[in-house]
Amino acid sequence: MFLILTLGALSLALALLLTPFVRDSIGKLGFLDHPDGTRKKHASPIPRVGGIAIVIAYVATFAIALALPFTYTHVLHEALGNILPLTLVGSIVFLTGVLDDLIGLNAWQKLIGIGGASVLAYCTGIRVNIHLFPGFSAGPWLSFVITVVWLVGCTNAFNLIDGMDGLAAGVGLVSAVTMLLAALTQNNLPLALATMPLAGCLLGFLRYNFNSASVFLGDSGSLLIGFLLGCFGAFWSEKSVTLVALTVPLLALSIPLLDVAISILRRFIRNRPIFQADRGHIHHKLLDLGLTPKGTVLTIYGVCSLVAALSLMVGALHNRFSGLIVILFCGAAWVGIRRLEYAEFAMAGKMFLGGRFRRIIDAEARLKDFETALEKAGSMGECWSRICATSTDFGFRGVRMSIHGRVFEEFPARAGGRMWQIRIPLASSHYINFFRDFDAEMNPVILSAFVSSVERILQNRIAQHEQELLRMPVGSATLTYAANAGTASSRGD
Repeated sequence: MFLILTLGALSLALALLLTPFVRDSIGKLGFLDHPDGTRKKHASPIPRVGGIAIVIAYVATFAIALALPFTYTHVLHEALGNILPLTLVGSIVFLTGVLDDLIGLNAWQKLIGIGGASVLAYCTGIRVNIHLFPGFSAGPWLSFVITVVWLVGCTNAFNLIDGMDGLAAGVGLVSAVTMLLAALTQNNLPLALATMPLAGCLLGFLRYNFNSASVFLGDSGSLLIGFLLGCFGAFWSEKSVTLVALTVPLLALSIPLLDVAISILRRFIRNRPIFQADRGHIHHKLLDLGLTPKGTVLTIYGVCSLVAALSLMVGALHNRFSGLIVILFCGAAWVGIRRLEYAEFAMAGKMFLGGRFRRIIDAEARLKDFETALEKAGSMGECWSRICATSTDFGFRGVRMSIHGRVFEEFPARAGGRMWQIRIPLASSHYINFFRDFDAEMNPVILSAFVSSVERILQNRIAQHEQELLRMPVGSATLTYAANAGTASSRGD
């Protein structure tokens, strides 16, 4: 215990001393975060070298502790076999972040660095072994996939949540202290020795990073914190022999992971790039609800602390009530997400519960059938018949087509009322119009897809059947333009 307290005191003191030194010296060498007036609203450029300061303090803590003339240092020597691989793979993530802070990397380049470090972590023994049920353990490939996904997810979660002064570092501190307490209760000495210096470094760094910050974490810091905590979570789950091996560390890191899951789902629903930055994170939503920056950060600290206490409770109860606690957490998370008023989820919920989603699927299926039938039509006469029949199914009141000076119409319902029309120009001055009531409801995406299909297929048909169009007979349901001049003008064509 005295060794753990020594590591905590050393890391705290080193972080307090090294952070301003690194900020004022290294921060000027291209590691400046410039305001942009949109997402970055700080008044002046701020060094983003917090990750560098934390790494130096973290490594120096172990170096000094090993040099101290105390009898307990042999315990640290014995634990280094577990800590050293963590340090080596963590350095890859750290260097990826440094490069991003210095020259800027795109999302895929960062993902390659993080993914490579996660694969190496698995190879060095940092892995999540899931036992699906007693007597049956997941194979090595499943364990590999779960480990890599877990580490990549944790790393990116802290990178995405690093959007306000003190947020990522404070949430990381809560998670590190949680894992430290879990390690002490489980007598997991390597985990305790690894987490205590990180907690001390983050606490010392927060002295300069909390609102208003004089130094930022940078990607080197946020990526490294997330990766280390992911590795600590894997160590934490080692003693579990059930499917809920990751339940406890998952709860401890739940808020950052929930934020990244919400971000991915929001961007997927809106058809936006997954890695595109926006102002839709949890902390942004809390700001939109009227909280101050400090109030937002402290609120997230409080929620993280509450969930961390739940994770420790699950561990203390040996996962006996983990299912119930996870269900309660999911329910609380759902209520919280609704309170944040995400427009994407509100619209998705209305579509599913109100039947709009089923109607869109039905319309898409009918549109696909229409395209197939139109492409298989043997003549322009068949095309016209299918267009007339399908236009009614899609809610159109009528259709008119002009081909080689002849106008063909189909108006099954001739009741009065205001209508609007869509005019589709075709090759050689040909056109086709679709008429629709003003109060008729139709999804604009489906409407656009229908019009695009008609235009594309008719353009191909016109090119293939120029001679056939000239010989095309006027049927009982089609009228020439001369015969319907008055009707056409009354409809505003």
